[in-house]
Amino acid sequence: MKLAIFGANSHIAQDLVASFANHGGYDCHLFVRDITSVFAEADPIVKRQLFTVSEYAEFDQATHYDAILNFVGVGDPERAKAMGPTIFEVTERYDQLAMAYLKRYPASKYIFLSSGAAYGGNFEVPVSEGTKAVFSINELRAQDWYSVAKFCAECRHRAHAEMNIVDVRVFGYFSSKQSLDARFLLSDILKALKTGGVLGVSPENMVRDYMVPSDFFQLIASILSSPPTNAVVDCYTLQPVDKFTLLSTVKSTYGLEYDVVGEHAKVNATGTKSNYYSLNRHAAMFGFKPGESSMSGILKEIEVHLASAEGEECNIDHS
Repeated sequence: MKLAIFGANSHIAQDLVASFANHGGYDCHLFVRDITSVFAEADPIVKRQLFTVSEYAEFDQATHYDAILNFVGVGDPERAKAMGPTIFEVTERYDQLAMAYLKRYPASKYIFLSSGAAYGGNFEVPVSEGTKAVFSINELRAQDWYSVAKFCAECRHRAHAEMNIVDVRVFGYFSSKQSLDARFLLSDILKALKTGGVLGVSPENMVRDYMVPSDFFQLIASILSSPPTNAVVDCYTLQPVDKFTLLSTVKSTYGLEYDVVGEHAKVNATGTKSNYYSLNRHAAMFGFKPGESSMSGILKEIEVHLASAEGEECNIDHS
């Protein structure tokens, strides 16, 4: 299967590309804005020369792809905050590039990486199939831009019911390759485990559903192998996890030290989300069956991360 992958330098895209490489049967053409600043020579995909890597100027509308996967966007809440309203232009530019391609090749598929944030700002309870998106239209704030950009893209896709487009809403994602510099709770946990420091957390609890690479690959592969459709799916695992259960489990398993330090420890670039997960199981229509819960997946990925870090230390020449 021949795939064009936009935003191939993103964390979640790189994990998926590695899964494609490991499973075989996928010919991926990776597109990024600047090859030299993104892919280091040590990157396994580049080093093994498995897939072609190009800048967007080289995207050829005449080349046939079975599907386009669009990961262009921001995965870090601090970056989303810094981008501000420009996120609208960035989201639309690459979305329109993919949709123009579908007009030329209507049999091709398009998978767009959306977000649970497209539901708006109301997560007092988890969302479900009947949940409506909620935005304060007369008082839109900077932290709403990311959510509204995803919502607008989804509306554009539903307006073209004749196109084979599936929007995949990610609520939480974690892998062993998570950047320690990203402002996520799990990034901060990894950093504290690596440095031996004490993690400061805010006092409010929250419930999240964190998908890991194995289940994300299974979801995307199931969509790619299914009959063409125009639809949207929410990501989910076997079970979400609340913040303090997560913290106490990582503490008992890996010795994490943490303190409740106050509200200033909270990162809130895209709004407060007390129950940021979905009960919508529409992805099962594609044959998706998660293999991990949030907690089991996180523990496996932390184990891989720590083992990898230990291996890197052993390979350092101390002479």
